[in-house]
Order: sequence, then C-alpha cells, then structure tokens
Amino acid sequence: GKQWYQRRVREHYYITNNLSMAALRTGGIAGVAALALGGYFVQNCLYTVEGGHRSILFSRLGGLQEKVYKEGLNFKVPWLHKPIIYDIRATPRRITSPTGSKDLQTVHISLRVLSRPNPLKLTDIARRLGLDFNDRVLPSIVNEILKSVVAQFNASQLITQRQMVSNMVRDQLVERARDFDIILEDVAITDLSFSPQYTAAVEAKQIAQQEAQRAAILVERAVQERQQKIVQAEGEARAAYMLGEAIADNPGFLKLRRITAAKNIASTMSKSQNKVYLSSDSLFLNIRDTVGDKELFSSGGGNIIDATLDAVPEAAAPAVEKAAAPALEPAVAAE
Repeated sequence: GKQWYQRRVREHYYITNNLSMAALRTGGIAGVAALALGGYFVQNCLYTVEGGHRSILFSRLGGLQEKVYKEGLNFKVPWLHKPIIYDIRATPRRITSPTGSKDLQTVHISLRVLSRPNPLKLTDIARRLGLDFNDRVLPSIVNEILKSVVAQFNASQLITQRQMVSNMVRDQLVERARDFDIILEDVAITDLSFSPQYTAAVEAKQIAQQEAQRAAILVERAVQERQQKIVQAEGEARAAYMLGEAIADNPGFLKLRRITAAKNIASTMSKSQNKVYLSSDSLFLNIRDTVGDKELFSSGGGNIIDATLDAVPEAAAPAVEKAAAPALEPAVAAE
C-alpha cells in the first residue's frame, strides 16, 4: 500500500508540473502576440498631421470622406482607409508670361503669387485637381488674366500706371482662383520688361527731349542776358544824365567829389612805407581856388589827375591815380 501511495504522488506531481509548463508557454505566446498586435495597431491605425496641414481619408468602400482632420494624432482603419494630407500654408510661386500691350509691344511680366487651398474644400480639390493643384491651375489662369489686363494699356501706361495694373490683375485673379477653391493671399508684379528695340527707342526719345530742353534753356538764358545788358545800359545812361543835371544845377557837387578824391589819396598814401609830402593842390583841397570847375574838368577829369601826378613823387604816382579814379568816375561820365 505504501508503494502504491508513493507512485500516485509522483504521478500527480508529474501531471501538475507538465500542466504548469504548458500554461506558462501558452501565456508567453499570448503576450508576444498581444505586443505584436499593439505595434501593428500603432503603426497602421494611427497617423500624425503636422502643423499647417489638414488631411482627409479615402475609403476603399465609400471613396473620399467629407470630414477634414486637423493637426495632431488621428485614427484610420488599416487597409480600409488611406490618408491624404494637404499643406494649407501660403506657398509662393513666380510665373512669367510674355504678352502684348495695346500698342502691340511685347511685354514680359513676372508675377509673384501666394496661394493656399481652401481648408473647407479639400475633398473637392482632391476629387477635381489632386495634390498638385497649384501646377494644374495657377499657370493657366495667370496667363489668361495677364493677357486680358495688359491688352488694355499702352506700353508707357504700364510703367506710369503700374499700381492700377497690379490691382486689376490681383482682383481678377482672386475671383478666377476662387472657382477652383484656391485662396490667393497676395499677387504682385515683380518684373516688367520690354523688347530691346522698344527700350532703345524709349532711350533715344528721352535723350532727344533732354537735348531740346537744354537748347530751350540756353535760348532763354541768352534772352535774359541780353535783357540784363539793355537794362544795365539804360541805367548807366540815366545815371550819367542825372549826374550831369546835378553838376549843372549845383556846382558844389564837384567840390564834394574833390574832397572824396583827397580822402582816397590820403588813405592810400598813409599806407605806404615811404614818406610823401603833398601840397593841398595835389590833394584837391584847394577848395577856394578860383579855377573854374568847367576848366578843371574840361577833359573829363583829366586835368585833375594830371595836376596831381605832377605834384607827387614818381614812385607814388600809380597809387595816387588808382585812389583818385573812383571819385572822378561820375564826373567823367557826366562829361
């Protein structure tokens, strides 16, 4: 009986140990399976929408979904859903279009456009245009609008009225892009150029206009100088006439001129390093002299100067003549 009991205990222990090992192996496989399933779920059922982007889902059963998903972590069903992500930030694009002006001049215009899709219409954009909507739409509508607007202006007006042209292009382009659910943030003309022949013709015209203006200025200057000389001559003649009248009416005028000439001579001689002695006759201070004024000035004041130079030393004669000349000029002019 004892042996039978021991055998039964060993059998029970063996069975219990085998069942524990089997359960342990089964639990490990389940854990690994759960971990693998979780990794697959994270990798294929979740996706991230970056900042400045929006997404829509394409379902294999129902096609494009109307719901627009915002930034952050979003859910999808693997195999069944495919996310389509759009960049809704403003994207710059430069488009150059050759066109013709109203006076049949070739004009090359470069336009900078900031565009972005309408976030509420991403499903329609994906259905009609796809992800490359800018390449499909903007070049065609920009060329269309530029040609229609530029054809309304002459080449010169495109330069002088550039702001008006830019506003017209922007307004019409915004309206045209709205038909494709595209929002234009800004439209600006960055470059405006003409053909080399037209540029050379404009430069030649500007040079000719400048030369004509310069010639007109020279003619006007000559007329003004002539008028100035006429007025100056008339003034001098009038002054000489008035001086003659003053001398005829008041003989003391000549005596006043004598005093002024004497002061000039004395001032000049006082600055000389040499000592010079002059008589009152040489200085014109002989105011009480009985010599008549007409006789003294019979040769336009020459008698006065000659008499003075005869009375001063030879070395001081030029200085005396120079000092006396201003005071005697009115008398000479009056003669």
